[in-house]
Amino acid sequence: MAMQKSVKEDIVKKFRQSELDTGSCEVQVALLTGRIQELTGHFKSHKNDTHSQRGLVQMVNRRRKLLAYLKKTNTDRYAKLIQDLGLRK
Repeated sequence: MAMQKSVKEDIVKKFRQSELDTGSCEVQVALLTGRIQELTGHFKSHKNDTHSQRGLVQMVNRRRKLLAYLKKTNTDRYAKLIQDLGLRK
């Protein structure tokens, strides 16, 4: 289940650092969060979809590693991203 192009573009526009930025930590974490939220909704009706569950765990781990890197390198950007995405309440 892929994210729609318009939704992806909106996320990139909201979290990018510069005009040409598409791969910074903030953008990657925001895109992963969007995909994780979509898959979480998918599992409410498809409880036995174990292949997608494995992909979800991989995405959560990738997001966790990116957040740890961002926290280590720039705590201000990390705190702003966590607040904007509503993670770790």
